[in-house]
Amino acid sequence: MPQQFQQMITRQRKWMLYLLALIVLGAGFTDYQVIFLSLLLGAVISFFNLWLMQRKINHMGQAASENRTSRALGTFSRFAAAGLAILIALQYSQHFHLIAVVIGLMTTYVVIMIEFLFSRFRDTQD
Repeated sequence: MPQQFQQMITRQRKWMLYLLALIVLGAGFTDYQVIFLSLLLGAVISFFNLWLMQRKINHMGQAASENRTSRALGTFSRFAAAGLAILIALQYSQHFHLIAVVIGLMTTYVVIMIEFLFSRFRDTQD
């Protein structure tokens, strides 16, 4: 795996862990526990989806370097995980807020965009 790709993966995972820590603090120390627990549910599934996507991309890159074909990126698995989070939120609506779960599911995309912008800014500084 190329060094730059590995560094990108590490930075994205750090950002997600920092965000998860902030959400846990929000759930523990604010009066908006339902919202923060819903964000946490969505963000944990989102973090799992990020890990799964990075793993599949790594396998696809290895297969390409060895002139092999590879399977898909696991889109169905990621959709199924997101669907599970939505079903949990619907089943236990007294404990979870559906919109907050959906926002939590989108955190990976925000982290990817932030990491991209920081890396572009850092590249222009060099």
